Amino acid sequence: MKFLHTMLRVVDLEKSIAFYTNVLGMKVLETTENKEYRYTLVFVGYGTQADSTTIELTYNWDTNEYDRGNAFGHIALGVADIYSACNDITARGGKVTREPGPVKGGTTHIAFIVDPDGYQIELIQISQ
Repeated sequence: MKFLHTMLRVVDLEKSIAFYTNVLGMKVLETTENKEYRYTLVFVGYGTQADSTTIELTYNWDTNEYDRGNAFGHIALGVADIYSACNDITARGGKVTREPGPVKGGTTHIAFIVDPDGYQIELIQISQ
């Protein structure tokens, strides 16, 4: 088996695409529109869909709000320099909700940001 993608439902597709591409540096890999069932899917990621895990942004045309519930936690991204990444994300209009620093009780440095729909994204300092 292979991990393919994570799907997130979004209420403003253009705003979400701008966040994932302009703020996080992903690329739009595929867009599919279904007029009969009134939805659009946009896959974003850092590599190709064949070679890497992606995020599927699902925009249901007739839905203006979602209840995210409390079961989903977050998406995690590895970054080489968490402090620089947070500065860049803030400069591009992103919102850091937990400043970078060591995880409680450990040495790994993490931070959290939030996307336009309120989904949490954890940034984790990784070795180069």
